[in-house]
Amino acid sequence: MSGGAAKRTPCHAARRRLLAGLALLPLAGCTKAQEPAQKQREFAPKAKGSRTGLVELITLDPAIRTDIRYATPHNFTGHILYKQPRAFLQAVAAQALLRVLARLKPQGFGLTIYDGYRPFSVTRYMWQVTPKAKRGYVANPKRGSRHNRGCAVDLTLHDLKTGRMAAMPSAYDEFSPRAHQAYLGASPTAIANRAVLRDAMQAEGYYAASNEWWHFDYKDWADYPILDVPFEAL
Repeated sequence: MSGGAAKRTPCHAARRRLLAGLALLPLAGCTKAQEPAQKQREFAPKAKGSRTGLVELITLDPAIRTDIRYATPHNFTGHILYKQPRAFLQAVAAQALLRVLARLKPQGFGLTIYDGYRPFSVTRYMWQVTPKAKRGYVANPKRGSRHNRGCAVDLTLHDLKTGRMAAMPSAYDEFSPRAHQAYLGASPTAIANRAVLRDAMQAEGYYAASNEWWHFDYKDWADYPILDVPFEAL
């Protein structure tokens, strides 16, 4: 049109409403939602459902076996903490563990899993029963555990031919300097086995705990929420 104001149509009105709505949106970098992702996820709410994406580790490969101490009284608490002797990880962490196994098989080793995903309520109980002097070995429930996210695994090596557990510098869940990665007072075989496990895990995206040779966190743990789903619901 020419020679006057354009006629206003329903389309013009809808466009004005859309632009007005966009103007109310916060600018990038100026909102609380733009805090570092890790800070937000560290205090993520606990998920309650059974749709978790967790994978049961013994289904992946016969060279993966389990020794779930928390399903027995043979653990540092002296109590049965799991109703079922099972081990799970998030799918991406489980696939990384398969790649670890592929590195270890040519060296004659398989993997024995002590623990994977751990319900949050178990972490809270562990904290309550652990003496204060030893709490550096357990997760503080105020922040949750990477086990609670299905992105941490406790494990060791076993010999594929004999099935025997490989020598390591300490027992599992031994809260002492012997459990530390830097401990050098063990036998040469135990020290070498610890290095084999650590090197294979770290090559596939896991990080070793400095004070527990058996504990490894998967690199993307912060992408997953804290869970409190019992094994029997999985």
